[in-house]
Amino acid sequence: MNNVSGGRAHDRQADQLRPVTFCRGFTRYAEGSVLVCFGETRVLCTASVEESVPSFLRGCGRGWVTAEYAMLPRATQVRNPREAARGKVSGRTSEIQRLIGRSLRAITNLDALGERSILIDCDVLQADGGTRTAAITGAYVALCDALHGLRQRQLLADWPLRDSVSAVSVGFLADRALLDLDYEEDRGAAVDMNFVITGSGRFVEIQGTAEEEPFSLEQFDSLRNLAMSGCRELSRLQQLALEG
Repeated sequence: MNNVSGGRAHDRQADQLRPVTFCRGFTRYAEGSVLVCFGETRVLCTASVEESVPSFLRGCGRGWVTAEYAMLPRATQVRNPREAARGKVSGRTSEIQRLIGRSLRAITNLDALGERSILIDCDVLQADGGTRTAAITGAYVALCDALHGLRQRQLLADWPLRDSVSAVSVGFLADRALLDLDYEEDRGAAVDMNFVITGSGRFVEIQGTAEEEPFSLEQFDSLRNLAMSGCRELSRLQQLALEG
């Protein structure tokens, strides 16, 4: 751990996550449900099992995992109309829900699911930066709970998950590399990136942007290492939550 603090929220160091919690079984009806909190960011992740697959998979003997993402109208400081009221999903929402689905499919053996689908819904109750990374991290726990239910009912011959997956944001703010940016940090960051990483340390996706000046390979390496450290800790916390 480095010792740079600089007044971050939650009195954390530059390489510390926000307080992370998982509340499993948060809703009654979904086969898996988790309220995940990254500091003040709170996302409800549910996993629903359906005994069917999309038309392009029918008869193939394979399953499917997909995701939807949404923010409640007052998840932020100003109310935003529901996208359903506007009649279309925004590009940002579409991109995030595809990212969540890809991240979960990357660690799932779809053949082991049989011809059934697991639909992940990630609803942001409160946003303070990192909603997509919190959603991916919580969705994995919800997916595990749904699969455990299928296994208990003896509907799975083999365990479908090959690995775990989590995600975290990193960035440069005032020339300091920071882990797990909140909204104010993300808004002022010169470089911000999102890393999706498996429990075994393999990369699923990297998203990164330089707001003003291009960043160097050395800067990228420092952010990558910070993200890998953060995801190792998230993986540990996921496992602790699943054992609880």
